[in-house]
Order: sequence, then structure tokens, then C-alpha cells
Amino acid sequence: MVRDVCSWRDIGPLIRLEMTLTGDRYLSILSDHLYSFMPIVHSNGLGQFQQDNATLHASRVATKWLQEHSSDFRHFYWPPKSPEMNIIEYIRDALLHAVENRSLPPRTPMDLWTVLKDEWCEWPPRYLQTLVESMPHRVAALLCVRTRY
Repeated sequence: MVRDVCSWRDIGPLIRLEMTLTGDRYLSILSDHLYSFMPIVHSNGLGQFQQDNATLHASRVATKWLQEHSSDFRHFYWPPKSPEMNIIEYIRDALLHAVENRSLPPRTPMDLWTVLKDEWCEWPPRYLQTLVESMPHRVAALLCVRTRY
């Protein structure tokens, strides 16, 4: 399993998980990767963290950790059952497409990990901005729902 940390301003680390993701492992991703990434790309403290409402994301330990760090960055409310507004699906598709278009396909899990990291690192930061800008009606709908809560 692969997780990523990214921002409108920059692409952060791609994280390889060799085991099932649990609440505690998700918490370690938040503390080890997200917490160090947010001040770099949002030094003004105005960064917003967005995640879907997957069970692990809404776990007590993750929710508590986000509340404890609410002064460092904001947690952007994500409406339930709204995957069409999630750029992660587009990122995943782009990574899969890049892997499929390689002249030498990866043959082992380690080869796949290497290819994914290479492709991830080659994307310019503007790539994520382009993804978001390509779906303005979805972003507008999300912001509309967010203002109701």
C-alpha cells in the first residue's frame, strides 16, 4: 500500500506501507510525515489538511491528534460519500498510467515501488494545482457543503 502527502504548493513524500494500515500506523503517518510537511509548505500557518472520512481517518486516535494540532494547521471537513471530489483518485490514476507507459514494466514489488517513487518525484508542484483547477464544480460543491457545517 502506498500513501502520499501533498499540497497545493508542493508534493511531499510517497510512503510505502508493507503491512495493513491500522489507526496507530495512520497516526504515525500523521505525526512523522504530515506534521513535518505542513510548516514547510504553509509557513504562514494557514495550511488545511484534507482527508476523506475513511474509518481510520475518523478514528479516535486520529481525531484526537488532529484536535491537539489544530493550532498548527486546520483540518478541512470532508463530506461523507464524496469520492468524486477527491484528487487522490486522479493522482492514483496518473501514477498507474505512468507505470503502464514505462518501456520496461516493473517485475517485482520493489521495482514497482522504485517506479512509483520516480514518477512521483518527477511531477512538478503545479501538477496538483492543475488537478484541482480541472474540477472547479467539484471544489465549489465541497466548499458549499463545508459552509453548512
